[in-house]
Amino acid sequence: MSEDERRARRPGACPWAGEDAPPGLRHVGGYDAARAVLRARGATTQAGFTAEAIPRGALQHHPILLSDGPQHDEQRRAAGRRFAPAFVDAEYTGTMVALADRLVGAAVREGSCAPDHLALLYAVGVTREAVGLTHAPLGQMARRLERFMRQPPFDLSRPGLGRSRRQWALAAARGLGPLLGFHLRDVLPAVRARRRRPRGDLVSHLLAEGYTVPDILVECVTYATAGMITTREFIVMALWHLLDRPMLAERFLAGERAERFAILHEIIRLEPVVGHLYRRVHTPLEVPGAPDLAPGDLVDVCVQEANTDPRIAGEDPRALRPGRELPRGVGPAGLSFGAGEHRCPGEHLAIAETAMLLERILREHPRLRRPPQVSWEDLVAGYRLRGAELIFPRGATG
Repeated sequence: MSEDERRARRPGACPWAGEDAPPGLRHVGGYDAARAVLRARGATTQAGFTAEAIPRGALQHHPILLSDGPQHDEQRRAAGRRFAPAFVDAEYTGTMVALADRLVGAAVREGSCAPDHLALLYAVGVTREAVGLTHAPLGQMARRLERFMRQPPFDLSRPGLGRSRRQWALAAARGLGPLLGFHLRDVLPAVRARRRRPRGDLVSHLLAEGYTVPDILVECVTYATAGMITTREFIVMALWHLLDRPMLAERFLAGERAERFAILHEIIRLEPVVGHLYRRVHTPLEVPGAPDLAPGDLVDVCVQEANTDPRIAGEDPRALRPGRELPRGVGPAGLSFGAGEHRCPGEHLAIAETAMLLERILREHPRLRRPPQVSWEDLVAGYRLRGAELIFPRGATG
């Protein structure tokens, strides 16, 4: 049996491969079939991240993560410019370095830290620079976003997301307060400032495109929460793998940037933060190695299963092997950042900021006193890592 080095292994994570799938739900797990579904432009639309629960008429501009069609194409072009590797390196490297130095330095002086909290502050700090939400203190903004995400579970395959009336009331109670605070203390100050003096950030771009304040609020929530949730979890997961493999950590520190990126791409191939991507079918769709898909079907693309398909990952597909040979056209991260028109535009930013923070942490020779506990997040259909404790010997000894 091939080795399985995944830390986030959810029982029944891809349960609908057989005959027991709920009506209208189709499972796709093979890499070629999964990529074909994600690239089926015009035949499918976004159905993940509760996209179908947001009324289409509520906003003049639907958020980039949830929109489709010509509006999404224009949003993607603009995002592609702001998140292009050269732009990211030129605009955000200084922020990453300064923030990593400040946060890790404080943790070293304390002698220990919770890596999930450090990663939260860092991920929010980098993301808010790109979005333009830099007016409120970082810790306060991070707490608002974290509170906003504490939502009851849901199931995309069931009517009303499978929530009871009590759960919907709880979702509103938990979400409205942080959302109001985010609007008043983060978004509105940014809008006022960028109207007076535009910059190269998201808020300035949205104002130039004629977005209303409610549209900007929703778009900022989308970017901020996506940047916070996914990068935060990946930082902790990558750190966990590296600290458990001293030789790989040494390789990471000694390597050039390309080597560090290769290691991180292999970790996220094995441990995709977004475990499932969902699409709604609108025209009949045939993809190789998958059931015929009919209009109305909800397709569950299991990313972790696709990324560990031995036909593309080769020998020991569930083992961590940076530098493994992949077929032509298969990226080193597999489908962890999606594919097609909804492919994540922030891949380079996520990998670059993770590499920067991990380098700074590892140079302090920390040890993991307590590993994280794995739980699950419905919004991204992926893992959540909490409860770890990181010890810094230099800080502990004074």
